[in-house]
Amino acid sequence: MKIISWNVNGIRAVAKKGLAQFLRQSKPDILCLQEIKISDATRAQTEFDFAGYTEYWHPAKRPGYSGTAILVREGFKGVKKVTGGLGADKFDVEGRVQTADLEKFYLLNAYFPNARHDLSRLAYKVDFNEAVYKYIKKLAADKPVIVTGDYNVAHQPIDLARPKDNEGNPGYTIEERAWLTKFLAAGFIDTFRAKNGNKIQYSWWSHRANARARNIGWRIDYFCVSSKLKKQVKKAYILDKVTGSDHAPVGLEL
Repeated sequence: MKIISWNVNGIRAVAKKGLAQFLRQSKPDILCLQEIKISDATRAQTEFDFAGYTEYWHPAKRPGYSGTAILVREGFKGVKKVTGGLGADKFDVEGRVQTADLEKFYLLNAYFPNARHDLSRLAYKVDFNEAVYKYIKKLAADKPVIVTGDYNVAHQPIDLARPKDNEGNPGYTIEERAWLTKFLAAGFIDTFRAKNGNKIQYSWWSHRANARARNIGWRIDYFCVSSKLKKQVKKAYILDKVTGSDHAPVGLEL
């Protein structure tokens, strides 16, 4: 089974930059998308070339903002249903979480909040993180969980090009990093680290200062899995040559 996750930073924009071609070439069984930035009303008037895939959308209430989507390959019979939300309005209005119920595990597609440059949304993110943590723990009591998406945090110094310069900055605050440490300690595995050791590779680059060409990036997109699934993980990788967004797609093969 191949699952790919990608923060597309606007699905209409990335559709013009080869999303359909990427889908045909990579052929994931499931594609999880974050930051789709499209409302139901706009989507109804927009044509996307997702032939061969069933679409599940969870947009934000605010047009052109946030939102998630899951595409499931037709013929792939593992997905029972897909639902949206955490059951809390202050998070669900931003369309940040989808849950796919598969036969042997749950798959969470999540777009974690950005704390903002002035940290004005750090408290909101901390609350979101805790809500996600409680939700995942509840799911994990039933069967294993895979949590993918844009976590908007670099966990360790190895996960960003300039850790010292970014101490306390959004995505590298003590609070954000501590939550991810807590999450992993609760029985989850960062699959990229598990399969690639200390490999330095990034999944997001600022638009400023030609950061992507200079590879001054951050690894903030993850596939974390319940420890029960560790032996089933064959590959975990970052497709950092794929362009179209400021994020690269990340992949997991089971």
